[in-house]
Amino acid sequence: MHASGAMFWNERSALLISDVHLGKVSHFRKFGAAVPQEAIHGNFKLLNDSVAFFKPKRIYFLGDLFHSQLNNEWNYFEAWVSRIKTEIILISGNHDIISPLKYEDLGIQVIDELIIENFLMTHHPEKRSDFFNFCGHIHPAIKLRGHGRQSLRLPCFFKSQNQMILPAFGEFTGSHTLKQKKNNEAYAIVEGMVIKI
Repeated sequence: MHASGAMFWNERSALLISDVHLGKVSHFRKFGAAVPQEAIHGNFKLLNDSVAFFKPKRIYFLGDLFHSQLNNEWNYFEAWVSRIKTEIILISGNHDIISPLKYEDLGIQVIDELIIENFLMTHHPEKRSDFFNFCGHIHPAIKLRGHGRQSLRLPCFFKSQNQMILPAFGEFTGSHTLKQKKNNEAYAIVEGMVIKI
C-alpha cells in the first residue's frame, strides 16, 4: 500500500490504482464550479510519481479512470500514456463512459473484470467464493475521534477477510466513511504515510 492510494503487487510488477476520475476538474469547471485549473495537473503528477517510484511493468486501473465524457484532459492523458512504457488495463467502472475504442487506440485494454490466480479485480466490490477481491468505487475513509469533540476523516485502504477496497486515487474526489468491525482492517493515509488503524 502506498500513500498515493495505489497498491503495488511486487510479484507481478503491477500497480493497482482505483478511481482517478480524470476529467472531473474540467467537467466541474465547465458547469461553473470554482475549481482552480492547476488542479488538473495534480492527478498526473501523482500518476507520474507513483510510476517513477514503483517502475511497474503493468498498471491495472480498477475503474473510474475518467470521470465523464471527453474533455481537454483526454489530451493530457494521451500524452501521459505515450510517455510511459507499460501495459495498461482498465477494468471498467460506472463512470467509464468513453468508448473503449478510444482507449484501445492508445493500446489500453478495457475489460469488465480481471482474474489472476485466486485474485479477482473489479470496480464495484464483489463477493465471490474462492477469490480475494481488489476493488474501488467506494472511496473509503475512516473517521478518527479525539477525547474532545474533534474528529478527523482520512482516506484509507479497507480490508475485510476476502476483499481490499482501495481509496480513490484522484485528488478531486469525495469519500465514504466506513465503520471498522472486528474482522476488518483500515490503513489510513496521513501525511505521506499509510498507517494501520
